[in-house]
Amino acid sequence: MRIGIDARLNAYRQGGIAQYTRLLLAAMAPLVGDDEIIALQHRRQPQPMTVAHNVGWALLLTPPHNRFEPLALPVELLPRRLDLLHCPDFVAPRLRPCPAVVTIHDLAFIRFPEILDADARRYYGQVRASARAAQAVIAVSESTRADIVELLGLPPERVDVVYEAAAPSFRPADVAPGEERSVNGRTLRAGGFALFVSTIEPRKNLETLLRALRVCLDRRPQAGYRLAIAGVRGWLDGPVFDLIRDLRLADQIDFLGWPAPDDLVWLYSACRLYLNPSLYEGFGLPVLEALACGAAAVVADTSSLPEVAGDAALLVPPRDVAAWVAAIESLWGDDAARERLARRGPTQAAKFSWERAARETLAIYRRVGG
Repeated sequence: MRIGIDARLNAYRQGGIAQYTRLLLAAMAPLVGDDEIIALQHRRQPQPMTVAHNVGWALLLTPPHNRFEPLALPVELLPRRLDLLHCPDFVAPRLRPCPAVVTIHDLAFIRFPEILDADARRYYGQVRASARAAQAVIAVSESTRADIVELLGLPPERVDVVYEAAAPSFRPADVAPGEERSVNGRTLRAGGFALFVSTIEPRKNLETLLRALRVCLDRRPQAGYRLAIAGVRGWLDGPVFDLIRDLRLADQIDFLGWPAPDDLVWLYSACRLYLNPSLYEGFGLPVLEALACGAAAVVADTSSLPEVAGDAALLVPPRDVAAWVAAIESLWGDDAARERLARRGPTQAAKFSWERAARETLAIYRRVGG
């Protein structure tokens, strides 16, 4: 069987879907057997994503999310002679020369329609029709599967759950007490900061965390509370920066941008607390990365996050500022409680693996493609 995996988005982004595609492809390479995988890359990424004897690659001209994609992409797929097409970016072309599998990572754009601009609304508006026409639909969590059934109207038996995993590089780093490190020009001291990792956008709910931080600082100014934000500005993020100004938090926050991979592992390993107050996540990969690195984590008790965190994190209602204050205050000064959570993290993260994801995804390919 000749399997095409649409990896065009990787030429434009390095976030969750691009990472999912890259890590899944790498994990499949040693497992694919007599089948052949073709990574369908955009010409802006002229080097192969994975080098293996049974993984090929082809360069396409059609950019992802382009308004002409529904017509141009099928034309480019014809000469590839595919037996199956996997589209990890939510949408498969309606006109296609073979069966299709689509991965739906979340339905945040339906739960929170205000997060979409006009171009995104056009692209993600295809998801319902694409899912119904696909030969198989993959959800990355039971929570996302439930959303697909509820919001897209698919029968539960048509949706396969295949969990993601943290990359193998995420594991506890050897960090000395009080060790300092410069990350994108900001110097941080191990054990001296709480960590938030995400693009700054409304559903990440950073405002609740900022309000909780202000209360913690007012109650115990001598405790040394500090927040490091690892992520870039996203969309509709103006209120976050207005709130930082209004709450007078600029001196207690380090904006790091996107850290290099080694720096991110250090941040997870060196932070005093990892905090994720997100309103909604299809999987919540940063939570799993933090747990894999042994971070003491406080996580919102919503959507897929309890699935991912298990008993290795403290779960808190996402909008309850008082609950976040209580969690931060109690763990910040309790070395034993943080250590208990830190020990559970790698064990919980080990329940998820890309090898398992690759095996389960290949089984879906073989079921659909014969």
